[in-house]
Amino acid sequence: MRRTTYSPNTPPANASNAAPPRSDTATLKTLFPYLWVYKWRVLLALGCLVGAKLANVGVPVVMKSLIDSLSVSPSHPQALLVLPLGALVAYGVLRVSTTLFTELREFLFARVTQRAVRTIALQVFRHLHALSLRFHLNRQTGGMTRDIERGTRAVGSLISYTLFNILPTLVEITLVLGYLVTHYDIWFSVITFVALVTYISFTIFITDWRTHFRRTMNDLDSKANTKAIDSLINYETVKYFGNEDYEAKRYDEGLQRYESAAVKSQTSLSLLNTGQSLIIATAVTLILWRATQGVIDGKMTLGDLVLVNAFMIQLYIPLNFLGVIYREIKQSLADMEKLFALLDQNREVADAPDAQPLATRGAEVRFNHVDFSYESKRQILFDVDFTIAPGTTTAVVGHSGSGKSTLSRLLFRFYEVNAGSITIDGQDLRAVTQDTLRHAIGIVPQDTVLFNDTIEYNIAYGKPGATKEQIVAAARAASIHDFIDSLPDGYATMVGERGLKLSGGEKQRVAIARTLLKNPAILIFDEATSALDSKAEQAIQAQLKEIAKSRTTMVIAHRLSTVADAQQILVLDHGRIVERGTHQSLLAADGLYAQMWQRQQAKADEELASSPDDVVDAV
Repeated sequence: MRRTTYSPNTPPANASNAAPPRSDTATLKTLFPYLWVYKWRVLLALGCLVGAKLANVGVPVVMKSLIDSLSVSPSHPQALLVLPLGALVAYGVLRVSTTLFTELREFLFARVTQRAVRTIALQVFRHLHALSLRFHLNRQTGGMTRDIERGTRAVGSLISYTLFNILPTLVEITLVLGYLVTHYDIWFSVITFVALVTYISFTIFITDWRTHFRRTMNDLDSKANTKAIDSLINYETVKYFGNEDYEAKRYDEGLQRYESAAVKSQTSLSLLNTGQSLIIATAVTLILWRATQGVIDGKMTLGDLVLVNAFMIQLYIPLNFLGVIYREIKQSLADMEKLFALLDQNREVADAPDAQPLATRGAEVRFNHVDFSYESKRQILFDVDFTIAPGTTTAVVGHSGSGKSTLSRLLFRFYEVNAGSITIDGQDLRAVTQDTLRHAIGIVPQDTVLFNDTIEYNIAYGKPGATKEQIVAAARAASIHDFIDSLPDGYATMVGERGLKLSGGEKQRVAIARTLLKNPAILIFDEATSALDSKAEQAIQAQLKEIAKSRTTMVIAHRLSTVADAQQILVLDHGRIVERGTHQSLLAADGLYAQMWQRQQAKADEELASSPDDVVDAV
């Protein structure tokens, strides 16, 4: 039969998942749609921003009128009474308006910011779960969690700095320059404009130069955190080998490099602050000199002097923080870049646009001339072709590394096959939705990892929303109910990080109960009883055989005695099916299976001979 590849767009096994560097513009374009969902709130908030700045600029103007009114000739007592009163009222109204518009802006934009953060975080979380197993086997959990944490926090920071600091300052600069141009000597505008351009250019130049220090700090922080988390997750291994000092040294090496980058970042900040202060001091001195000269020459009033001085203060106070704000904006963009880079990761395994729900009838599983490789230079499966008839059990045996567990990963569609196809009831797995596919399959893996929650939660994970009675029934079927019932907290017992509070056998029985509760049409047992003692294994094997009677079952096994009654046994060797048949027919063939059986039987006899009083089932 001719073998075909389903999709030419499937990335090669060694394709890099690394996303190309993103520009700040690309990051902002990615963020904008999340904000524009609340466009009316955004527009109203911007209106409040402009209103707040108009009121803020109006305060010095009113103050000028108030001061000038106090110098009205005594021959005009009515003006002396009315003008200050009107100016005072206007001053108070403008002061209140500034605060009112500012708070109203933040009130309107609060939901926009928080909803954007929530939406992005949820989308990243969903996307990470949608990525292939290849990505998760290569990821560094500590560094990735830091990237997500910093990235989501950066969304709020970026919005806060741009909308509440940079944009208001730009609006105010525009209004002030416009007022100076229309009311005073051109030199006031020239000095102010040149000082602003010099200040902003200097700030941006130095801050951009400093950004690589901050990026280095981020990278080193993520790497140090990755090492710390990895070491803590493998706490027992560290203790087994007495490598606490070695782990501390590795962690400290990262901290030392972070310390060096942090010192460079801080010293460069001092240079930035000094230069900013020098530019501001020069500009303010020149402005006051021109204003004072204008008063002396009679071209300006004292109110004008106060007005110009107030404008400079209002402009340069926020500009004092421009370096910090710009740096934080750049840092937020860098953090968001890493967050959005996760969204840019190729999913590799995605539902086809016209994917349909899986419709299981008898649940026949068919591997049709399948080739597969994790990496292009190392092929794992070669022309694997077999069928599991509905309601039957097929066992897969072979030496370690022969590709047995790869079959279950492909059946779950954690990876795409390189050639050939896998079907369930004639439906190609690539043509059905992954959600319905995985709901139809249950697995008891060899290495069981549990959530750091209660035993009840971990069993119920097989069927969220299951009743307590259903959970207990599944636990009884997995022969773990009595053990759970003997615990002080019963089903509310916490299992610890990755289930480390339970023994290997107890974790495996929880996994069996979880799968039984799921009640899938297709079952996969990947060394499902490898961590159990002989007595528990015999009890659970009987339960598994009873459950498998009405289901299509694939058993991946090392101990051949556990699969002797399977309707079909496949022998894998270096990714190829070299033998197939029943237990008896394979023994009669006197091939690889028979050799494996004889070795295991001989080993069992040796162990029984050396320990005649122990009941040990070595096979």
